[in-house]
Amino acid sequence: MGKLNTNGNAYTIIYASIMVIIVAFLLAFVAQVLGPTQKANEDNDKKSQILAALGIEKGSDYDVEGKYNEMVKADPIYGKTVAEKQDNGGFAVANKDMSESNRPFYVAEVDGQTKYVVPMTGAGLWGGIWGYVALDDDCETVYGTYFSHESETAGLGARITEKWFQDSFKGKKVHAGGASDVALSVVKKGKEGKISPDNYVNGITGATLTSNGVDEMIKKGLGMYADILDNLKK
Repeated sequence: MGKLNTNGNAYTIIYASIMVIIVAFLLAFVAQVLGPTQKANEDNDKKSQILAALGIEKGSDYDVEGKYNEMVKADPIYGKTVAEKQDNGGFAVANKDMSESNRPFYVAEVDGQTKYVVPMTGAGLWGGIWGYVALDDDCETVYGTYFSHESETAGLGARITEKWFQDSFKGKKVHAGGASDVALSVVKKGKEGKISPDNYVNGITGATLTSNGVDEMIKKGLGMYADILDNLKK
């Protein structure tokens, strides 16, 4: 059997194939080893965001897992009605995979008072946005919010992450009077029209499209949970 020509096409193809197999194996091995750690980090980040909506600021010096377990009493997945509750926990469904039949929902307790946290996702100017809206036990009054983004413009759309914007939602009402549609809105200053001050916050100057994205996300997000919130009011 002749010596393989290291300058020939056959050698190049065999060598490349072996390297691809080795690299694929190593990547699969690393993914398997690091997978649980990566999932734990993702869950911890989500928990810190939920806590931020409940007034525990992200980045504070506290044990996220411990604080979450202390404050969040349930993180069920709801189907079309509260009665269809499953027991797998809200972390079994990524926010991006939420649907009418797959809705994570968080029940918390703050200073002895029940709070409900609704997750939501939407689209900003340059990419995805997401957030959590915490409601008082009347399911009408906003207790707190947390919003974040993938790639909004620094100093403009990215300001949805800033405390002043998120705090502007506190005390606002989800609905107007006896209306069933979500009235909570983000509107451009001067364009409020007949919307009650109880039902809106002003958008971010110079970031109209991102502000509109937050507005649409809130309406769609809270609207998706209308039956759950209505049942909890009864």
